[in-house]
Amino acid sequence: MPLTQSDKADGIKAMYLEVLEGLQASPKRLPSKFFYDETGSRLFDAICELDEYYLTRTELSIMDACMEEICAAIGPRAMLIEYGSGSSEKIRRILDAPNDIRVYVPIDISCRFLQESAARIARRYPHIEVRPVCADFSRPFSLPHPRIATQTKTVYFPGSTIGNFHPDEAVAFLKNMAEIIGPGSSLIIGVDLQKEQDILHAAYNDARGITARFNLNQLVRFNRELGSDFDLRRFEHQALYNPQKGRVEMHIVSTDNQTVHINGATIPFRKGETIWTESSYKYTVEGFRKLAARAGFEPVTVWCDAQHFFSIHHLRVTR
Repeated sequence: MPLTQSDKADGIKAMYLEVLEGLQASPKRLPSKFFYDETGSRLFDAICELDEYYLTRTELSIMDACMEEICAAIGPRAMLIEYGSGSSEKIRRILDAPNDIRVYVPIDISCRFLQESAARIARRYPHIEVRPVCADFSRPFSLPHPRIATQTKTVYFPGSTIGNFHPDEAVAFLKNMAEIIGPGSSLIIGVDLQKEQDILHAAYNDARGITARFNLNQLVRFNRELGSDFDLRRFEHQALYNPQKGRVEMHIVSTDNQTVHINGATIPFRKGETIWTESSYKYTVEGFRKLAARAGFEPVTVWCDAQHFFSIHHLRVTR
């Protein structure tokens, strides 16, 4: 359903308050959901095609090798709910395989991008009811009521987006997901695994600078939607691995002493000061299973690549 002008105004206000809170904090921070306006969503799709970005091609290789088992895990007469659907490219592999999916619910925060992707899916798979939901999936939301009767619910959450949450936040997020889908429902989730630091550094600092553009695009978005005056010539991208925390940290660095204005608020920056824009936690298989158990999920199976770079977990909400 298209957003009304009132919906858009409420969304801008909520964004402003959250951005202002983050930039007035110490250290400065921004939630990673603000990456994904239309431009950011397209830039992320470009990142997934990069040679350095092993995550997507490794996840897809696991899916291709284990597709029969993945479709069986989704279950009969299924409602398949995709968190962070983006361009819905990965889901096509599942929808093209033999399955019993009756309803597809793509969920994304970029409403226009979501509507375009959902329309393409609906045209390509006319036998599946497509019910897009424009929402911030990190917060509670309601699932749509499909016209077609379903028997099972499965969330598909690819790409290791769960790594963007700090561990306690990930537990709270998964608890909310379990409440939305209910006991006995399933989760198929991509989880990046721990590996050598040079591989991680290259993945988040690509030679073409697309990840840098993706990171800095938030400032472009705030200038456009919030009326801020970020000067992109005075900020740069930074990504580094924190081995003590087991995470890649992505930042926007101020290259000078400067002041930024956002709708009447004044935000000072020191030279070298950063805005922490994303964390990407890397797990072991057992470490992630323990985290998911805290949220009410029990492990069913896990699929990994030969190099053990990436994992896809099938979990079930405990009854």
